[in-house]
This record gives sequence, C-alpha cells and structure tokens, in this order.
Amino acid sequence: MSKQRVLSGIQPSGKLTIGNYIGAMINFEALQHEHDCFYMIVDLHAVTVPQEPAALREQSESVAALFVAAGLDPAKAAIFLQSHVPAHAELGWLITTLSYMGELERMTQFKDKSAGKDAVGAGLFVYPALMAADILLYKTNLVPVGDDQKQHLELTRDLAGRFNHRFGETLVIPEPFIPKVGARIMSLDDASKKMSKSSPNAGSYIAMLDSPDEIRKKISRAKTDLGREIVYDPKEKPEISNLMNIFAQVTGKSLQDIQKAYEGQGYGTFKKDLGEAVVAALEPIQQKYKDIRASGEVHAILRDGAERANTAAEQTLREVKQAMGFLPPVER
Repeated sequence: MSKQRVLSGIQPSGKLTIGNYIGAMINFEALQHEHDCFYMIVDLHAVTVPQEPAALREQSESVAALFVAAGLDPAKAAIFLQSHVPAHAELGWLITTLSYMGELERMTQFKDKSAGKDAVGAGLFVYPALMAADILLYKTNLVPVGDDQKQHLELTRDLAGRFNHRFGETLVIPEPFIPKVGARIMSLDDASKKMSKSSPNAGSYIAMLDSPDEIRKKISRAKTDLGREIVYDPKEKPEISNLMNIFAQVTGKSLQDIQKAYEGQGYGTFKKDLGEAVVAALEPIQQKYKDIRASGEVHAILRDGAERANTAAEQTLREVKQAMGFLPPVER
C-alpha cells in the first residue's frame, strides 16, 4: 500500500512560537515516518499583507532551519519555499477562476484581518484559493488542521469537487487530519485568543528562539486566574489551564499529574518550574538551529525540497490544464 501524502505549511512572518511547535511542528515530525510529507514555508501567502523584503528573506531561511532543528528530516520530508515552485501561483489562478465571491467573503480570517480597514488588498481576499491550490497541487490525502483552518479545508474540498464535476476526475479531495498529539496553545495575556506570532505584544507569546531569561520572564508575567489553585478547568480557569497545557506538552506529563504535583503550592512555584521546563525543551532545538544556520546547509535543503516538490506539482498542473482545455507548449 502506497503512503498517503501529507501537506502543511507555516508563514514566514513574525517569529515562530511555542504554539507553532506544539500545535504543528511536533506532529510534522511524527507524520514524516509514516507518510509522504511536503512541508512549505508559505512566502506567497505572507505577502498578502506588507512585508519588509530583508525581514521576509531572513524569516524564510529561519523557519526552514527551525523545521530541521525541530526534527524534520529532509531525507524523509520535502522542505521548500512556496515561491520556489511556480506551479503554486499558476494553479492558484486557475482555482481562483472556479471560486465564487460569496465563498471568499465568508472566510473568517478575511473578515478578521480586513475588519476596520479602509482598504484591503485583493491578495488577502483571494488567498484561500491559493491555499486550496497548495493542497490540490500535491494530490494531498491528509491535511493537518486546527480549528482556525477547518473552513479553508472545507473550501478546498468544495473547489476540488467542483473541478472534478466540471472537467472530470483529476484532483484528489483531501481529508482533514486531526492530530492525536498537541494542543491549541493560547496567548499568555489572554487565554481566549490563540497564541500568535503576529501579536504586537511580545509578552503574549514565547518565541522558539527566545533566550532562557526571556522565556522565564514571559512565563512569570503570564496572566493567571483568580485564586491560587493549579486546576485544569478551561472554562472556569482558562489562563492556568493554558499554562498547564504548555507544561504537559513540553514535559510529557499528564494534566492530572501536574495538578497533583502542585496541589496547595500556588502559582509562583508552578510558573518557575514551567519556565525551566520550557527552557529545557527549547535549548536543544535552539542549539541545532544555530548549527544549521552557521553551516549554510539550509540552502541545499530548500533546493532539494523544491526539486521534489516541483516534480509532483508540475505533473498535477499538466493534468489540470489538459482537463481544462489548454493547449500544451509546442516543443522545439
């Protein structure tokens, strides 16, 4: 039985957080051993909002290095930049022509990012079609998704079905993959919001490359609930429950064991130990990251990943264009 294909990606905007690591990258590492995996740095998506060119270049390389430092094996998974595979942009346009204005207007992320703005870029409006193309380009079977991406995957499935109905069975309709491991990590200053690398408040997230002292300071200042009890109760005690989730994920301990260990001790001791646990979890990743950046090997990793991605993507694009009626290029 052939391996199922998995595709996912992370934007190179802002600093990757421990939320990205726990919520996505741990699962990326696990999936590569059993599946045919493609992991993108989605730089074309990043430019739907203004980016400083030097920062975009640095962050793109940084994310690639963090992928490897966090355990992704370039020999098993293709690690590449979205912009290094031209078929993304071309299929993105073709899928856009199948998309309806109403579908794109209903996208929650578009509503959130455009709210209160006098002018909104067209790229932000149509980028769900490009996201659909990203997935469909590799005939992806499984897409790791969190709650905030389920709507985009449903649109992708609808668009793939619409294409197949109109032009014949060409595209694979992907299925969501809900990870068994990992948790949705929330902001340190407001547990009702997901931890975000684009937050203007650096104290609301722990970046994967934060120094040990920065990590300790951020956790010591993290918001807590009324009372002193270390109890996992997301509804009544969302702030401490979020911190307990982080503790559980970086140590492998159960929430029940953590609750029992800190019974009657209060927030101070818990936060101090949590800070040390996060530092211990990130230190080996940070050291490997430094080694990768110093060696310059990230460029070869991205080149090899793009070669593998291009092979798969170009085959799908040829099939799509043939189905739609485009003439093939004339060979000399």
